[in-house]
Amino acid sequence: MAYTSTNTNMTGSTGLTPGMQTYYNRELLRTFEPELVHLQFGDEHRMPENSGLVMNMRKIIPLEANTSALTEGEPGESVMLTETEVTVKLEQYGEYARCSDKLDLSHLDMNILRKTKLFGDAGARSIDAVVREELATCTNVIYAGGKTARAELTAADKLTSRELRKAVKKLKKAHAQTFGGYYIAIVGPDTFYDLQDDETFVAVARYQDKEAVYTGEIGRLFGCRIVETTEAKIFEAAGAEGADVASVIVLGQYAYGYTSFKGAKPRVIVKPAGSAGTADPLEQISTVGWKMDGFGVKLLQPEYAVRIECGISA
Repeated sequence: MAYTSTNTNMTGSTGLTPGMQTYYNRELLRTFEPELVHLQFGDEHRMPENSGLVMNMRKIIPLEANTSALTEGEPGESVMLTETEVTVKLEQYGEYARCSDKLDLSHLDMNILRKTKLFGDAGARSIDAVVREELATCTNVIYAGGKTARAELTAADKLTSRELRKAVKKLKKAHAQTFGGYYIAIVGPDTFYDLQDDETFVAVARYQDKEAVYTGEIGRLFGCRIVETTEAKIFEAAGAEGADVASVIVLGQYAYGYTSFKGAKPRVIVKPAGSAGTADPLEQISTVGWKMDGFGVKLLQPEYAVRIECGISA
């Protein structure tokens, strides 16, 4: 999702100059973007303005191989492209905090800036968590350590390259397209710690080429570009004897789509003390918050996503 435009506004904020509004919104985006780890691999579908709250996205059914030779001068019969409609409802997301005038009377700009960065971080992790939860619904599951169910996993069943190779095999057999020759594996700090024991792991610092890296990318292993996030899914106490179970998502291109209102961006909304009228009779309370006017995400090609479940080593 490209939240890089400088043509932003802060409708809903009062008591701030247009320049201040643009500055604080830009700071929100600067904090927001680096946290969107899960979001960055989706296919974006912009919702046109005044088109309701439900976006219709399309899942395209892959074509079968055709081994019949063409007859000279004859194009043969055409094939019908099959699409399945997938709908997603756009929802609003946001959060705000109340602040007292006693704090705001000193260094107002610095306080707003600090709060903007705080809400930018929280807002980004919130939107990214919405994407994470949708990806966690994929039904292609591999259990580490040869186990057959989540409830059997222990801390000893840690993530290894074997599970990644199985995931890559599944995606290849499903004809999932890659991201520039690699699939994407989203891992948490605990599972990345275990992967570093593999001698074939290639860290970003050792890349021979100078290609751009993804947000959070830390290396490559067996056809996967490994991307780390602190917000990776964990099924708490879901394993054997209450062990936590980590989720690793391995993706091919076009596995999921996300949508927002056309041109919609997260924004900061600042309400200075006194702006609430009789609801704030002594002009003591101000608020700062973030808001996403409309956002939705949906798995489009579930066969292009694999979830690896594994234990978390101490």
